[in-house]
Amino acid sequence: MTRFIFITGGVVSSLGKGLASAALGALLQARGYRVRLRKLDPYLNVDPGTMSPTQHGEVFVTDDGAETDLDLGHYERFTGVAARRGDNVTTGRIYSDVIARERRGDYLGKTVQVIPHVTDAIKAFATADVEDEDFVLCEIGGTVGDIESLPFLEAIRQLRNEMGAERAMIIHLTLLPYIPSAGELKTKPTQHSVKELLSVGIQPDVLMCRSDRPIPEAERAKIALFCNVRPEAVIPALDVDTIYQVPVSYHAQGLDIQVCRYFRLPQDAALDLSRWHGIVDRVRNPEGGVTIAVVGKYTSLIDSYKSLAEALVHGGIANNVKVRLTWIDSQIFEREDTVLHLEGVHGILVPGGFGERGSEGMINAARFARERDVPYLGICFGMQMAVIEFARHKAGLTEAGSSEFGEQTAPLVGLMTEWTRGNERVERTQDGDLGGTMRLGAYPCHLVPGTRAREIYGRDVISERHRHRYEVNIDYRETLEAAGLVFSGLSPDGVLPEIVEIPGHSWFVGVQFHPELKSKPFDPHPLFTSFVQAAVAKSRLV
Repeated sequence: MTRFIFITGGVVSSLGKGLASAALGALLQARGYRVRLRKLDPYLNVDPGTMSPTQHGEVFVTDDGAETDLDLGHYERFTGVAARRGDNVTTGRIYSDVIARERRGDYLGKTVQVIPHVTDAIKAFATADVEDEDFVLCEIGGTVGDIESLPFLEAIRQLRNEMGAERAMIIHLTLLPYIPSAGELKTKPTQHSVKELLSVGIQPDVLMCRSDRPIPEAERAKIALFCNVRPEAVIPALDVDTIYQVPVSYHAQGLDIQVCRYFRLPQDAALDLSRWHGIVDRVRNPEGGVTIAVVGKYTSLIDSYKSLAEALVHGGIANNVKVRLTWIDSQIFEREDTVLHLEGVHGILVPGGFGERGSEGMINAARFARERDVPYLGICFGMQMAVIEFARHKAGLTEAGSSEFGEQTAPLVGLMTEWTRGNERVERTQDGDLGGTMRLGAYPCHLVPGTRAREIYGRDVISERHRHRYEVNIDYRETLEAAGLVFSGLSPDGVLPEIVEIPGHSWFVGVQFHPELKSKPFDPHPLFTSFVQAAVAKSRLV
């Protein structure tokens, strides 16, 4: 029997529902249960693919090619369960499906309404494609009280009634602000948030209260009294120094015990949290440290590179060092010398991006890394800019550029118009839709024997996730390799360059895919492990 846990949030946004869901999933896994995590987002975009990274954060991509909310990255990193296309849905996608059905006449002439048609579609999504999971955790995006969230709240209210209390549970995450002038935590925002939930017919079973300090027992009892929950079901969700402490912290506060009690499952099972204790210990007690400069376009919102930042932490865990990140807006290198900002760093990473803005700054950063023998990792757009830099300054192609920036004399990087996905031929046009039209999801890559890439991965064929619509032009391979750039990874048909590297450099690798999307704290990605290892070696020479 699959049980459903719905996680809602109140008072303010950005409380950490995604982390809370991921941590609870990890705790249930530690108890031997199979879990699946999902995110229901209330915005009208069909998916986050066309949303600005500086507004929404990164777009997390699944193996099956879905562009999803960044919280799915937390789910994967904490549980190791690969997310799928069916694990993230938005209001836009729900309404698109409902309207399409109406146009086909599927509703047989009925008046199409939010209730029951939209709520039925939401319920169908939440319960679809469930196999033998013991628990499905559904996070409801947004904040209780927002008008956009109402159809989702109504849908989970109906689901709870239909499934019965023995199969459905509500966890509500709120904020307890501390008022310095009063010298106390305030429970009133939590009370009002629960009142909002009650107004739509939902009584939470567990309250998780975010706070920057311990919550006195008297305050927990007060919250329990006014919010109609048991005192032990008021769980302090305290700030911690690393997100990988969250499962350990929530277990210490009894979150998983309350879930088991609610569903009448054994509560006293021994949990093996040694994996998490080990990760936290390595984060807190490193043997050294390195400084990595991340030269990107969207550094004004670090959530734009959430998976990337965590993958670098994982690389540090694998090497038992602390990775200090210096975030640099690439545009600054179009006005100032790279030496002013990159002198002394132990590694340079240029991540993905779109458009011409800041591209010359990325090219300058890649040149600095190549000429100064600083370990360099270019990801997606960062690989393309590194190849352009090499072409201009080593291969004699001084006009090398990308067709993404307009007409080019030497279009070293060009728009992919067609490629193969499985047995299907995929085609795109320059003026087509932007949403969902990139090369998305996991594709195989064949590694060239004797290269650094082959050594790092330790196998001949790998699978990595992609999100891009421009590729390095394979027609320039001979010219570039003659100048010293090696194409060390290619698509199975040999047409699409996947990995480039510079032999003789301390560590210089560019990849067209996004390796950060598959890295986990207990299974660091080999590229990040090797990159940080090279940075450690560089730090000993500086």
